[in-house]
Amino acid sequence: MALTLGMANTTQWPPRPPRCSSGGGPKFKLLHEGDIQVCRLNHSRTLISKVLSSKFLRRWEAHHITLGDFQIYSSTFPAGFMDTPVPYHDIQDVYTVNRWDTGQHFCIRITIPDGSVLLRAPNAYLRDQWLHSIKWKVNLQRYKRLLSKTNDHESLTRELKDLVLFSLTTPLQDDVVFTVPVKIVSDILANHCETFGEAAQKKLIVALAPVLEYIQPSPEVCSFFSKHCKGQSQYFIVLDMFLPAVHRILKHNMDFGKLPHLRMFVQDYIFTLYSKNESATDVQEFVNSMHSPGAVCPHPRVLPNLVAVVLAAVYSTFDQPEMLIQVADINTKFLLCFMTVLDTCAQYEDWRPSLATLLQPIPFPKQALKNETFVLYLSGVIKLFAEDKRCEVHQSILPIRKGKDGWIDMFCPGGISCFDEGHFFSLIMSLFLNCCGKRKKMLTELKEIIIGPFMLLALRGDSPFINALTFMLEVEMLGDENEKLQIVSTLESTDEGRECYEQLCQKRTKFREMIEKGGPTVLTLPTKSTDADLARLLKSGSFGNLRSLNLAFTHITSACAEYIVQLPALTHLNLWSTQFGDLGLQMVAEHLHHLETLNLCETPVTDVGLSSLVVMTSLRYLNLNSTKLSPALYERLKKLPNLIEIDVRYTDV
Repeated sequence: MALTLGMANTTQWPPRPPRCSSGGGPKFKLLHEGDIQVCRLNHSRTLISKVLSSKFLRRWEAHHITLGDFQIYSSTFPAGFMDTPVPYHDIQDVYTVNRWDTGQHFCIRITIPDGSVLLRAPNAYLRDQWLHSIKWKVNLQRYKRLLSKTNDHESLTRELKDLVLFSLTTPLQDDVVFTVPVKIVSDILANHCETFGEAAQKKLIVALAPVLEYIQPSPEVCSFFSKHCKGQSQYFIVLDMFLPAVHRILKHNMDFGKLPHLRMFVQDYIFTLYSKNESATDVQEFVNSMHSPGAVCPHPRVLPNLVAVVLAAVYSTFDQPEMLIQVADINTKFLLCFMTVLDTCAQYEDWRPSLATLLQPIPFPKQALKNETFVLYLSGVIKLFAEDKRCEVHQSILPIRKGKDGWIDMFCPGGISCFDEGHFFSLIMSLFLNCCGKRKKMLTELKEIIIGPFMLLALRGDSPFINALTFMLEVEMLGDENEKLQIVSTLESTDEGRECYEQLCQKRTKFREMIEKGGPTVLTLPTKSTDADLARLLKSGSFGNLRSLNLAFTHITSACAEYIVQLPALTHLNLWSTQFGDLGLQMVAEHLHHLETLNLCETPVTDVGLSSLVVMTSLRYLNLNSTKLSPALYERLKKLPNLIEIDVRYTDV
């Protein structure tokens, strides 16, 4: 270890050679066989041989040539010019005969000890493809022979560097071009590691590193890195060599389950990167480089792969029933490294919806969720979800389905991740209630989970939960009379709660007067009427018989929805050219189930509010002219059972 430490401080890595096929010029697929014309020339100096080899008597034979592992041979028939194969070790030179190109003879000359073999292709591209394929086979055979016989570590490293350079500079585009150097090093690490010291093995890995940008590292290479480099700060120079390989894995890998050594390789690389300065900055910069500078990451596989690496790291940290005291600091350092990765991913707005979806089923082990240190790191990520303005993101704190625990179960008072008497739960639920959480349907689904914590926090005088309990009483979502009495007692235990309950009782009295039988069946408000005007009008009399309400071209907003939903007989609602938005539309969809006609022409509603209309099975006429309706939601709305007409002019549909 002392030897490698000295090397790490003094080694200067050579510049990475540019790959030929990544620039201009033609690219070729490696050939293994094909049809081509063959002519064989004898270089002996007898008069008869010179006459027979002259261009006037030269003849060509058609052969199906195969480039085998050790020789070139004909699969057509072993006769004529190819009656004997051409071993690669006998080939002295391979080049094109350019002076014949003007006569449309695109030829390759293969020089062997007793003469030459000419190959003629129909065009220059095929000729060059054959040329580079033969050169690759010849050089590969030579490198394999040298690498298998040499016992000198320095010579072997030098030959490997030459092979890597040849692989990077050949215009051939084929995985086998990069697989061969990896296989050679993997064989040495697997079978000859006893004869190679750690310093020699490290030199081999460094020599191989440029190829890993184009092909995945083998299990042996990954094992070497994990064994010698994981968490060792003196190896920070090696990190630069392996960075392209890690980038390639995270951008292109499809399933770490089938290639666990690649996941472990990335995990060890990130931990070594963190150990460089024991600072989160290096890991954050690494994640930033994976995302790219743009607002949207162009690589869809990066985030799922990073999350898979983080989850594996968390499981490996908590896979013991009891963590030993002497390694507690190491585990904390390891845990902090990968929680930094998760937190950095959550900072990106384009990644946050996908990350919230990946974490909604709570993929962490229970041992981790009971650990206060882990929960402290994780709460920052959950807080970012709750603060996000997009409903699909902050709704990820809820259970993914009935019967499954969600993040609100983990952090609620009494939950296994609650270490602060419910303060964090109060924070995330307050954010949730201020957006889409304060809805009858949403709270009804969560009633069994939240009713106890809500009452506890309301007793402590927490305003959002006092308002939430008041809302539950207002929309009459509690069927059990005992639950209602408990909530009333809870509200009356604080000054703010008592005030909210008194306001609710006054509002109910006014609403009861408003919905009494009698009054008009049709009501149209003058243009430029406001929410206050509508509220004043509806509270001034009885509107229990009102069936049609026309608010077109008024200044009505979603704020008046609480009055509109109290009209029990309403079946026709016209909101044309108003500022009635998504929140009001969600309230209408939850309460006015008998609505038959709804006009939302030229209103600012979006898919967020329009998606709630899918439960309004009584709708017959729906006007969505000049709204932000999407084609996908239109396909869902047009399936409403009683729908006769839907106007979608001037929309994206």
